[in-house]
Amino acid sequence: MSRTAMTRISVACLDMAGTTVADEGIVMGAFTAAMERFGLRPGARGYDQASRIVHETMGQSKIEVFRRILDSEADAQEANCLFEISYAASVKAGAVAPIYGATETLVALRASGVRICLVTGFSPGTRDTLLDALGWRPLIDLALSPADAGRGRPFPDLPLTALLRLRGGAVAELAVVGDTASDIESGVRAGAGVVAGVLTGTSTREELELAGAHHIIESITDLLPLVGVGAIR
Repeated sequence: MSRTAMTRISVACLDMAGTTVADEGIVMGAFTAAMERFGLRPGARGYDQASRIVHETMGQSKIEVFRRILDSEADAQEANCLFEISYAASVKAGAVAPIYGATETLVALRASGVRICLVTGFSPGTRDTLLDALGWRPLIDLALSPADAGRGRPFPDLPLTALLRLRGGAVAELAVVGDTASDIESGVRAGAGVVAGVLTGTSTREELELAGAHHIIESITDLLPLVGVGAIR
């Protein structure tokens, strides 16, 4: 599915892991480490169901994912803490990098007057560790986690909060880009003028189209012509 953006984009709301950030599977590794604490190992009862939930909820708030998997709030909170510790340790060890062209895309968007918000299902602390590792703070205007907006994806809170905080115009001036169905559903619910699914993450073209993506792009760099920004030189 594809449609041309008819309105100037003032705010771009971009997902992190899988969309702008390559993390070489450490999200799944962190989930695995957290689930092992509760006996959810390959072959164990409940493991397959837990793994299915993790894959289905990629892009969503991590604490909400653990609430679906585990029986008690205390266990979900503990699992979320273990996930955050594992992921942050991998980030500090250098296991993440910008997806090819992502840094240049951020620069090009800012140079054209588009305000940038990076969004994630991680906690603010883990998100900030990731931003520091990438050195991206000077390249963006805002970074949001579910704790900053009320609800995580697939609800529209994150992109709408970005639009409000960055003083964008109408929702038609908002672009939302992500690699999961949850990212796409969030953008569609927000009424964004551009909702693009990118194929550098966990979801297939078919899954992104089914979620309602206006555009399917190969990489974050392909966002630029959709929002009226010239190609990277």
